[in-house]
Amino acid sequence: MTDSMDGPHDTTSGLVFGRSTGHEQVVFCQDRASGLRAIIAIYSSALGPALGGTRFHPYDTEEEAVADVLNLSRGMAYKNALAGLDHGGGKAVIIGDPTRDKSEVLLRAYGRFVQSLGGRYITACDVGTYVDDMDVVAKECDFVTGRSPENGGAGDSSVLTAYGVFQGMLASAEHRWGAPTLRGRRVGVAGVGKVGRHLVGHLVADGASVVITDVDERAVARVRHEHPEVDFVSDTDALIRIPDLDVYAPCALGGALNDDTVPVLTAAVVCGAANNQLAHPGIEKALAERGVLYAPDYLVNSGGVIQVADERRGFDFERAKRKASGIRATTARIFALADEEGVPPAVAADRLAERRMADVGRLRDIYLQS
Repeated sequence: MTDSMDGPHDTTSGLVFGRSTGHEQVVFCQDRASGLRAIIAIYSSALGPALGGTRFHPYDTEEEAVADVLNLSRGMAYKNALAGLDHGGGKAVIIGDPTRDKSEVLLRAYGRFVQSLGGRYITACDVGTYVDDMDVVAKECDFVTGRSPENGGAGDSSVLTAYGVFQGMLASAEHRWGAPTLRGRRVGVAGVGKVGRHLVGHLVADGASVVITDVDERAVARVRHEHPEVDFVSDTDALIRIPDLDVYAPCALGGALNDDTVPVLTAAVVCGAANNQLAHPGIEKALAERGVLYAPDYLVNSGGVIQVADERRGFDFERAKRKASGIRATTARIFALADEEGVPPAVAADRLAERRMADVGRLRDIYLQS
């Protein structure tokens, strides 16, 4: 990483630590005075400027941070493509404990690095960063979304993220059980922070029986105060083994679907807000072989990016919500395509996203005379 604010270390052609990743650009940023250590990854700009949030997390190693930002930025490219946005995929991570290391000067230093990319990357909130943080970043940067309404922004993007996941869940219920409702179904939500909390509200309103878990006792207490009828279990392992569970909604960090959890999962549907739920390639096939319907995470959790993308036009919540409502139809389309082609929904979603990136990206080759 760089030693000062003179400029980031720019790794182009997607070559990181000697391996090809397919990314257009990976930027390592460091400002020793503020303690900033960050990595910005741009997977694709085929559809437009890369859009994706900034995660603030205490990674154990730089290699762990790199792996996360590469996976997250790739997922954003596919998410933005399926959401019908004219944005490529990017993501950033700040290495550190947000409760201890976050400061105004660190966030402003980070904003300077984002600004140095000249608009190739547009940032927003993610795990460990909030609306107030984006307001601070914006003091040094023009390419920020997810700002507070008083500063012309869209505010908390978790509102439409949860709404979009719920739309995807309705499509999943219709595909699996023939009716677009969770009424009478048992839904387990793992992680009831920013997004999971709002999702629980939608589920309760729809008549679902909800059971939750979270490592943060305060988050659990808040949800149970708002919805006393919601049940609680101690951890995710207990949640996924509930005998009468119909839907499992991973809404915390990635890797929730892995070689240990898939074999013991009792739910018939998986649909949640967490990014990168599949721990490795092949998990989507294991789910299909067990008869579990998986709603691709980057499809159903795209409501948040739809919201922050709308901010670039002058935010209109109802307009953004209407677009996020389309997640239900897109999810149904993915399930139909998967059945038609005999592949898991995750594969069908990848193919549809790649097709749009290729088809629309090709238009850049058409010369426009100024």
